[in-house]
Amino acid sequence: MAERSTAAVDVADNGGDQPPVADAAKAMADGVDTQNGRAADGPMPEKDGERRKAAPAAAPELHSGHKLARRYRLEECVTRLDGFSSWRAMDEKLRRAVGVHLLPADHPRARSVLAAARSSALLGDPRFVHVLDAVEDSDLVYVVHEWLPDATELTALLAAGPLEPHECYQLVSQVSQAMAAAHREGLAHLRLTPSAILRTSTGQYRIRGLAVNAALRGITSDTPQRTDTEAIGALLYASLTQRWPYETDAYGLTGLPKGVGLIPPDQVRAGVHRGLGQLAMRALANDGATASRQEPACTTPEELAKAVAAMPRIRPPEPAFTAPPEYQHTTYQQGSYGRPPAHPGMPGTQPIAVPPPPPLQSRTGRVLKWGVAALLIAALGLGSWQLADTLLDRVKGDSGGGSTSQTAKPSEDPKPKPSTQLRISSASVFGKDPIKAEDAGKAVDGDSDTAWRTIRFDGYGGKFGNLDSYDDGSGIIVDLGSVKEVTGFEADMFAAGHKLEVRAAAPDASSARTIADFPQELHKLGTTGKKVQGILATPVKTRFVLVHITVLPPENGDSYRGGIKEIRVMGTGD
Repeated sequence: MAERSTAAVDVADNGGDQPPVADAAKAMADGVDTQNGRAADGPMPEKDGERRKAAPAAAPELHSGHKLARRYRLEECVTRLDGFSSWRAMDEKLRRAVGVHLLPADHPRARSVLAAARSSALLGDPRFVHVLDAVEDSDLVYVVHEWLPDATELTALLAAGPLEPHECYQLVSQVSQAMAAAHREGLAHLRLTPSAILRTSTGQYRIRGLAVNAALRGITSDTPQRTDTEAIGALLYASLTQRWPYETDAYGLTGLPKGVGLIPPDQVRAGVHRGLGQLAMRALANDGATASRQEPACTTPEELAKAVAAMPRIRPPEPAFTAPPEYQHTTYQQGSYGRPPAHPGMPGTQPIAVPPPPPLQSRTGRVLKWGVAALLIAALGLGSWQLADTLLDRVKGDSGGGSTSQTAKPSEDPKPKPSTQLRISSASVFGKDPIKAEDAGKAVDGDSDTAWRTIRFDGYGGKFGNLDSYDDGSGIIVDLGSVKEVTGFEADMFAAGHKLEVRAAAPDASSARTIADFPQELHKLGTTGKKVQGILATPVKTRFVLVHITVLPPENGDSYRGGIKEIRVMGTGD
């Protein structure tokens, strides 16, 4: 099989039931290595879940080059399992790579896959891999989703070793918050394995296969929140220890020793972060077994996200300092220049000093000395005469009598780069509980008729700080794609009366989520009109800019609501 990216987004991974023996040779894993013709990762423990057996249904016999809807050209089959197949394809209309799941229209799971894909597409959360299309076309059902060629599966990251504590903290924080938002919309994953987690080149974690992966395999659960929470705990446990927290080996990881049960991570591997280890055990609580019995078990992604937020923030490791190579002395500095080597067998021989050459005492030497002296005297005289002439001309020019012989050239200082509107790569909603995350793009779409708006808040004078879920306020984070020199900003607000500030992340920040991640102040906190703008005296280097709202304007009576129509960032980075 041709080599492909390990970050094939949302391609179905081969956990769960194995394919029949007759089909094992052609069953391929999506994003993980294969062993003996089947997926290397074993079935994910599904204590609370149930997997429905699919009735026999032949996978569509398609080939590379086939086009769907005269648009999606199939390029490589990456999975063929349980009557469905998954492909890497090319969207010829938008000229980008996509992933495609294909099922026969009469497949017993076709209806549930279509429903799951359409529900997932409505979420629009940037922390999930997006479903782009879900279509039933004559005898085929297919689902089109994003393909992230620059992302890496957690499976590949763990194959190199356990993750360092800051990376584990980012993983559990981002995944738990994302799944909490999904469950608030009634969506569950039920298939959170290491191959379902992708780390992008910017350090963000994205989840693929929301609802769709479980529907493809017929997996259901009576306690979906508990199932997803325990799966997040297993991912954190594996990231800390490089071991799978069950007795069976899975996803390229070795399981725990048989018969010992679920043991804390710090008993599996030395040096594990204590707080993160206890958090993994609280999420993995099974029949009352927890690492710290003083702490209650986390049974929902919301509870797990709050437990992560209550932990002391784990900072990234300091960059390693490489000592410069030892300074090598030159031959002259070592003191051997001009000295003849010692004779062999005479280590104590003192070097013989070479006398300097005698001065020019001959007749020819005296002539050369007088000639050089005469040239020096002539040069000094000529220089003095030219200096005096220049000074006299300058005096005449200052008094208005005649023009000077030379004109001073203006200094040629480099011109500053002109500021232009920077391109915004993406936007997301700031806050512990993002408000209308799906509308974040409306604040940067260039259309002043659309806007990101908050929900309505009653009472508290419009202050977020009175509510636990919004004690950091809200706002929009814009991602410039890379570090740029920011020289100014503009923000069109939905109404006058917001109390806000504008801040920027540190130049070396690969992600920014909390207010502590934005140390640079671009606009002081204060009440504003319908337009906020500022020009910086000194450009600021950053990738992330936050329009941070702390108090909302009144809407009607004792109700408060705000929003942002458009954000523009000026700079010299593009």
